[in-house]
Amino acid sequence: MKEEKAPAVYIMANRYLGALYVGATSALYYRVCEHKNECFDGNTKECGLKTLAWYEHHLTMDAAIRHEKLLKKWHRPWKFRLIEEMNPDWLDWHDAIDSLATLVEEEALSQPSPG
Repeated sequence: MKEEKAPAVYIMANRYLGALYVGATSALYYRVCEHKNECFDGNTKECGLKTLAWYEHHLTMDAAIRHEKLLKKWHRPWKFRLIEEMNPDWLDWHDAIDSLATLVEEEALSQPSPG
């Protein structure tokens, strides 16, 4: 069975105000499963980044990658504020992923960084 593509940007966390990882993928549910099962060596495995703290879907993979690169440049407090706007209790959103509810139009990416 072929998996449907749904480009997304996401932030994994290990705890409230803890370590963060910003990534982009075309299959968010499965990518988070890979993080939870420690399929990747490096920071996500070493820091125990297993909580999907924030995510949003994009119309194209190019748009998702552009937004990922922008978020990676943000200061930590800006990322924390972004997470808390969607997820004030820092819950794991893995089982509640909704690609339509978090779809971002291309124009939204032109907004300046917070702060």
